[in-house]
Amino acid sequence: MKLKQRPLDLPHGCRNASPMKIAIRVTLGTLFSITLFVLAGCKTSSPGKSTAIELFNGKNLDGWTFCMRGNTDPAQTWSVSDGVIHCTGRPYGYARTEKSYHDYRLTCAWRFISVAPHADNTGIFMHLQPPDKVWPECIECQGWYQHQGDIMLHAGVGADGYPAQTKTINVPQMGPSNENPAGDWNTNQVVCQGNTVGLSVNGKIMNTITGCNLSSGYIGIQSEGGDIEIRKLTLEPLE
Repeated sequence: MKLKQRPLDLPHGCRNASPMKIAIRVTLGTLFSITLFVLAGCKTSSPGKSTAIELFNGKNLDGWTFCMRGNTDPAQTWSVSDGVIHCTGRPYGYARTEKSYHDYRLTCAWRFISVAPHADNTGIFMHLQPPDKVWPECIECQGWYQHQGDIMLHAGVGADGYPAQTKTINVPQMGPSNENPAGDWNTNQVVCQGNTVGLSVNGKIMNTITGCNLSSGYIGIQSEGGDIEIRKLTLEPLE
């Protein structure tokens, strides 16, 4: 979800800090992100016993429900063909799982069909809370073109250093984006463990938040202007 004003130059709370303090914040954040992803990898099930859950069955959208602005027919926005989910991006809204999840690693393979002004945005919702509305209380892994390492805190969600507010809070990505050009596939991986959320884009760790006031909820895919395809949504529970 795109905001009109985005503090992309420096991390939240650091704009008046010294360069050394900023460097320490980024370094510690990166080290914590690496630790999170390594530990998450170690806590999955043993080899030969897969507990992975395919949230998308490759055939249809069974197991998903929809919330679209204006209560429009989701079939106008969402479809499946050739093993791929297609979202037109219009009208705004989202598809979400019918089940709630906690403590997992989510892998999403997706791409923009093309990008244009006001048609370059989507996102992955984590820990989505009822009631369904546009936009719900949740944590969003940003899908705005060139900002996919950002994390958005919606509708009262807070985390360490980012007190909960009614308005959306943006947690900027660490470093330059790591996205592929429009038309190429991207792989986003999200690790949710307890009150911590870590995000990587195409194998590069981009962001981590700790102390979240949400630790479970539905998983959603956002329709917000971007014409996108999704070919993989795999959830691996963490023990």
